[in-house]
Amino acid sequence: MHPTVQAFFDPATATATYLVSDPASKAAAVVDPVLDYEPKGARLSTRSADAVLAAVRDHGLDLRYVLETHAHADHLSAADYIRGRTGAAVVIGAHITEVQKTFIPRFEAYDVTPDGAAFDRLVHDGERFELGELRIEVLHTPGHTPACVTYRIGDAAFVGDTLFMPDYGTARADFPGGDAAALYRSIRKILSLPPETRLFVGHDYLPEHGRTEHRWESTVADEAAANVHAHTGVTEADFVARRQARDATLPPPVLLLPSLQVNIRAGALPPPTAEGRVFLRLPVTWT
Repeated sequence: MHPTVQAFFDPATATATYLVSDPASKAAAVVDPVLDYEPKGARLSTRSADAVLAAVRDHGLDLRYVLETHAHADHLSAADYIRGRTGAAVVIGAHITEVQKTFIPRFEAYDVTPDGAAFDRLVHDGERFELGELRIEVLHTPGHTPACVTYRIGDAAFVGDTLFMPDYGTARADFPGGDAAALYRSIRKILSLPPETRLFVGHDYLPEHGRTEHRWESTVADEAAANVHAHTGVTEADFVARRQARDATLPPPVLLLPSLQVNIRAGALPPPTAEGRVFLRLPVTWT
């Protein structure tokens, strides 16, 4: 089964959004859509999401789902915007409740219930559901966050931030609930898929040396042979040591605070004030 996959790359956040469809029935899903946010002026735009919706219309697709691989910490999700325009159901891993429980008190986001109700469907490891004549299979792949999932659709798998292109490596594992050992095991789970499986990554941050053009599609065989952090020859102990050492040098993502308080709401903004204004909170931390 060979789904059609169209990628939309957002240079501002190095994020890849995917429109995946069944060629036979035209049933479609969007994976990890971006809501454009300019942090200096706190300005929002739906430019990226509108490009995806234009492609849905142009190809005559029936958009059924918005598939979130996890609650992103580096871009705001356009899931709620797309849901409102199309009626597509927003899907995320069931462990999103753990992420909500962590961040609701941090942002005092008490309009959110820590039960995943902001989303339409919570999915578990091994769960399967239909996309036209295709089948979506859920693989729970924690480590970057506790809620990370990979969606396998035919010969394609959408891995979110668990794996990147072979010359860049893997996701960080130092966010709350992250775990480098769990990430290693999740990567091994993905690399146990058939070697010809197409892997679509959530971001492409260009490596320090080498290529200058962004890419977002790899294969299981490519990653197993050449991923700089997690190729087949890397042991769990080596991976954990290298991942933790690297994570200790990384700054927080630029959009960490705006992203999380929107994304635990399935891409919805916080409720407006009595005056009708919407605010994103920036909790201050003394160091």
